[in-house]
Amino acid sequence: KEGDTTFLMKKYYLVFLKSGSQRSQNPEEAQKIQAAHLAHMDSLAEIGQLDIAGPMGDDTELRGIVVLRVPSMEQAEQCVQADPAVKSNRLSYEIHPWWAAVGSKLR
Repeated sequence: KEGDTTFLMKKYYLVFLKSGSQRSQNPEEAQKIQAAHLAHMDSLAEIGQLDIAGPMGDDTELRGIVVLRVPSMEQAEQCVQADPAVKSNRLSYEIHPWWAAVGSKLR
């Protein structure tokens, strides 16, 4: 919980991006969707709602992970549903609340 005596904890939203139901676009259309997806991720990062994101390194249904810093599940849903890759059903998603120590980072 936030205010833990050992670490100051904060709730984030962990998004699992998964293969969607519409992945049969031609390569040119798939590239346009991917470019729009990356632009959306950049815009979320610029306004401070995205802390880290990236693709998976294997070829499974799980395509990538996004960590959002927003105050509610509803806002996390809004961020993800605005993604052009989600809108086109190229990607689907799951969102889970996730707690991490403030200041923790990847090295």
